[in-house]
Amino acid sequence: MEAPLPGLSLLLLLLAAGWGGGMDAAWAPSPGGCELVQSIMDCTGRQLSSVPGNLRGDTEELLLDDNTIRALGNASLLLYPRLWHLSVARNGLELIEPGAFLSSPGLQVLSLTDNLLFTKYSLTAAALSALPALRTLDLAGNQLTEDMVSVLVSNLSSLESLSVARNIIMRLDSYTFTNLTQLLELNLEKNYIFEIDQAFEGLQRLQRLNIAYNYLPCLVGFDLTQLRVLNASNNIIEWFLTLESDDPFELEVLDLSHNRLLFFPVLPRHSKLHSLLLQDNRMSFYQRLPNGTSLANVTVQFLIIQGNTTNITTVRLWDDLCYSNLSSLRLLDMSQNQVWGLPEDFLAQMPSLTQLKLNQNCLEVFELSEEDSLGMLTELDLSQNELVELGVKGGVGDFLPSLQLFNLSTNRLRALPPGIFTRTRNITTVDLSRNRVDLCPQPGEAEHLSCVDIRGVGTLTHLSLAGCGLQGLGGRPFQGTSLMHLDLSDNRQALSGDLAWLQDLVLTLQVLSLRNTSLSSATVDFSALSSLVRLDLSRNSLAAFPASLGALRLRSLDLRDNCLRALPPDVARAPLGTSLRELYLSRNPYNCCTLGWWDTLQRAEGLRVPDGREVTCSHGSHTLSPNALPEPVLQSCRWQTADLALLYLVLALPTCLTLLVAFVVVFLMLKEKLLKMVKTRCGVSSPY
Repeated sequence: MEAPLPGLSLLLLLLAAGWGGGMDAAWAPSPGGCELVQSIMDCTGRQLSSVPGNLRGDTEELLLDDNTIRALGNASLLLYPRLWHLSVARNGLELIEPGAFLSSPGLQVLSLTDNLLFTKYSLTAAALSALPALRTLDLAGNQLTEDMVSVLVSNLSSLESLSVARNIIMRLDSYTFTNLTQLLELNLEKNYIFEIDQAFEGLQRLQRLNIAYNYLPCLVGFDLTQLRVLNASNNIIEWFLTLESDDPFELEVLDLSHNRLLFFPVLPRHSKLHSLLLQDNRMSFYQRLPNGTSLANVTVQFLIIQGNTTNITTVRLWDDLCYSNLSSLRLLDMSQNQVWGLPEDFLAQMPSLTQLKLNQNCLEVFELSEEDSLGMLTELDLSQNELVELGVKGGVGDFLPSLQLFNLSTNRLRALPPGIFTRTRNITTVDLSRNRVDLCPQPGEAEHLSCVDIRGVGTLTHLSLAGCGLQGLGGRPFQGTSLMHLDLSDNRQALSGDLAWLQDLVLTLQVLSLRNTSLSSATVDFSALSSLVRLDLSRNSLAAFPASLGALRLRSLDLRDNCLRALPPDVARAPLGTSLRELYLSRNPYNCCTLGWWDTLQRAEGLRVPDGREVTCSHGSHTLSPNALPEPVLQSCRWQTADLALLYLVLALPTCLTLLVAFVVVFLMLKEKLLKMVKTRCGVSSPY
């Protein structure tokens, strides 16, 4: 057995020598715990205090994030001349020695986020200056001031992308980004910037600028004609003014959301703007006041000082809209403002608009006319306003022919213009929740104008009527529709004795919400809704599980907040049990002694009870978890669920035995006396 060993050893050596290269490619080496993942050497989180010196010499991408490297010395990267991507994020890095990158002239991407480079930034700047090919630099989260940033990037003329987010920059001057002539993207978010003084004038190729989450009070004299995307959200901006100029602007996306804008921004006359985000400001229009007062002759003058030049710009409060070219605008978000009305012809300037968000404003009336030219609008959100009237001016042609989603929820509407939905052609989703509207027709009443008619709207698939105060649904309000999702929640008087008013939806309805509709009868028949896959019956008064649900093939069922004491023992069986994947059961007064159905559900394959930890049961005055019932409760439940006849027999048997024993004892003690007494009283003399 020992003879073959030398041959076997030789064979292994030959295999190692001949196939070593192939094995290296298939099984990546991991010196120092690093891993090779698709040509990337990943040393993340390996508790390294220095750059490993035993990695592959042809390493091109090296990730050293989440370690404890405090410094990159002059010889740290000497063994990796082909490196083009290096990341040393979250290391507590304080110093990069001036010669650290001399052996890596091809480095293009460098990430140094969340370190301590402010401590010796001048030495680090000297090291960075030795990177002629650097394209992307990330210095976010290093406690850098504007002066430190200026020193660090002063010699990086090749940079195309720079991030100095999450630092302590307060002011930007003309010298801050000197020589960054190739810069395309600049990220300055989450600093403390309150002033910008000609800081971007030398950045002639800049296309994307992020100055969100700072303290800028205004942006006046905007003149970055080459910029495509500007994110100035989450500042304290009250004014946004573009210089009055006929120069073409490349601006496509402007985000001024979450600021303090008082007026609609003054935008470039010529731009390619397609997304304008103005959410969460204090903006309104003042062409006329709510009381009807005209402000036609009111103007505002802006004093703009640039160096030694002073300009005075006069703007009429409503001409700021005409001043701007909005013909290419596709998305306009003015939600969460103080808009109570729109200026005349405001929407007519936006023929390309596809999404309009005016929710959470002060609108009382909203009117659309044929002149508005909103033929491409697909989404209109007017929710959470004070709307009492929705007006449509013009003839009998199509109303918003491309509209697909119409949100009118949480207003004060009682009716809509007759036939409004039959003129939309492509409408799929309508939300009328929390308005005091009725559906046409009403039971026992003639059709009238103060109701919403959706009959015949064949494209409608999603309808929400939650909290509308619907009274006793009946008739055929959904005739001619193909609804798949219907929400009738929070209509406590909507349900009549049966669900016959859903007869037109039995083949299409997939999602039905009857939450908080005062449903109490378990005899309501759901069996006709054969396409239903999701049903919400929560917050009702069901005391028993509706038997008709057993015939459905639901995937989700919500029974929370009812009065259920138990579920049927066969609830997890076919056909409902085989299809059900999600079941909500919490906040019901289940009986702890009738939990056989719960054990069955726990064993059901593929069925989840997402609120299972919240499910409780009652035993006497105690509320317990069905997963951990104490032994005394289990014993009590066994007595309660035992056969009563057997229980009575067991209770009576000791009493009967006791009486029988007592009778026998007495009989034996009095036996002779009883015999003599009997003989005395009943005895007769015997003849001799």
